[in-house]
Amino acid sequence: MLIRINSAHVEDNYNSQYKKVEGITNILLLGTDGRENEDKYRSDAMMILTIDTIHNDIKLTSLARDTYVDIPGHGKGKLNAAYFWGKEDLLFKTIEQNFKIGLDKFVQVDFEDLMNIVFVIGGVDVEIEEREIQSLNEGIPGAYNSCTYAEKGEMQLINNAGKHTLNGYQAIAYARMRYLDNGIYRDGRQRKIISGMFDGVKDLSMSEYPKLLNTLLPYVKTNLTVGEMLNLAFTSYSFATSKEIKQAEYPIIDDKHVKGGKYKNAGWVWLYDVNSTGVLHDFIYEDINMEDNEYLKDDSKIELNY
Repeated sequence: MLIRINSAHVEDNYNSQYKKVEGITNILLLGTDGRENEDKYRSDAMMILTIDTIHNDIKLTSLARDTYVDIPGHGKGKLNAAYFWGKEDLLFKTIEQNFKIGLDKFVQVDFEDLMNIVFVIGGVDVEIEEREIQSLNEGIPGAYNSCTYAEKGEMQLINNAGKHTLNGYQAIAYARMRYLDNGIYRDGRQRKIISGMFDGVKDLSMSEYPKLLNTLLPYVKTNLTVGEMLNLAFTSYSFATSKEIKQAEYPIIDDKHVKGGKYKNAGWVWLYDVNSTGVLHDFIYEDINMEDNEYLKDDSKIELNY
């Protein structure tokens, strides 16, 4: 197991500009979709996984990849371009400087490897809507063909709405759907997959965690050390198995604190209210649900980042 963990561990030189908040651990979850022989590619999914031992909660916050931000050293552009220009270090710096949130660690997995992880844990339970079936089935053949899991079996489509236990290639096809609606719905589907993965393993006993880690670690890259992994597992185990994961999206997608559209040479982006970063901060550190934040009741301080 130690060999597995060491093979997944990567050193990083980034030092957060924010002082560590005792009881709050923010782990940036990165889903990448690089093609073979590509040295540079964008982060396809970005979420902040918050382990909050102050309020005994786990939180999962999607960061919209089309958010218009300042990328240190590269001017303005989409958030997911930061990974293209400088991998995890530059993405860390970009998120911290624009959103005023301190990040502690990261875990990165390629979408192709995520398929194998879903197979290993026995699938993920997801509620499929009627309107999603056609788009999902259109994406399944491509995901199936690229799936390397040895026991993937015959390709299976989804025939009806309702709760389904999605296997690896079905789950990735679901997470990649983008033309049915928009990127915000896509972020929500990605959170469903991650939450489903948590639900799939939360009934395991602590004694089963080493075996699970040993199986999953070849598919991930992280700057978490052995001690940090075990400490986070121990400290969060009691409430992680008894509570639902709290979920959020940033920027705040409404008709006031964000504006979507083509802007300058950046393409289609989300221009967001820079003062609403306090709502994100309150969700992560103070455990205040975004929709309940008092700031959203006063429109006088809205300042979009034109």
